[in-house]
Amino acid sequence: MDYWRGFAQQMASLARDLLAQESVNGTLERITASATELVEDCDAAGILILRGDRVQSLAPTDQVVVDSDALQGRVREGPCFDAARATVRQRQFRIADFTDEARRWPKYVPEARELGLGSMMGFLLFTEDEDLGALNLYSYRPGAFTEADETAGWLLASHAAVAFSSARTHAQLQEAIGTRHTVGEAMGILMGSHRLTEDQAFATLRRYSQDHNVKLRDVARRVCERGALP
Repeated sequence: MDYWRGFAQQMASLARDLLAQESVNGTLERITASATELVEDCDAAGILILRGDRVQSLAPTDQVVVDSDALQGRVREGPCFDAARATVRQRQFRIADFTDEARRWPKYVPEARELGLGSMMGFLLFTEDEDLGALNLYSYRPGAFTEADETAGWLLASHAAVAFSSARTHAQLQEAIGTRHTVGEAMGILMGSHRLTEDQAFATLRRYSQDHNVKLRDVARRVCERGALP
């Protein structure tokens, strides 16, 4: 009981810390750092996401996380890789001991043992609207993670998913506001220098973007920098 009371207090503090982060990267780094602090025997943590068929490591706390993610991406299997592709019914995976899991992941496990890994857990990061990837916890010691650790990891992943989604939405909103401002400034430059209407100025930016296969915000940024179309 004392353990879970202390854990609950740490989770409450973490929730406040996550809200205070000023960027998506800051949020993710706080999530993975907290995994090594909150889950006993967790030596390293990271977040794996899939972009199409490509694996990407976010906020790794140790190089072994990057190496493990790259390995799973190369052999197309592994607990983290599976967690990132999981349905809501398959929220978590655990390797209690890397010496006993070659049958389940025959390509991944032998090479993972060479990285020095002893045990690990992977948790799907998801909200009602989207799957975000997987939070992965590693230990160099076989049999390190208990059922209590798995519960703690799942609770952490639940908090992490909400914070990750919120931070990313905020970043996208900020980017959209910035893009809108830049496009408006570029339109004003074209309207003043070429005596165009607002609609004509926007059409000019959009046509240049389409003809040269350059994103509209990048065209607008160049106009603001140069005072004219590139």
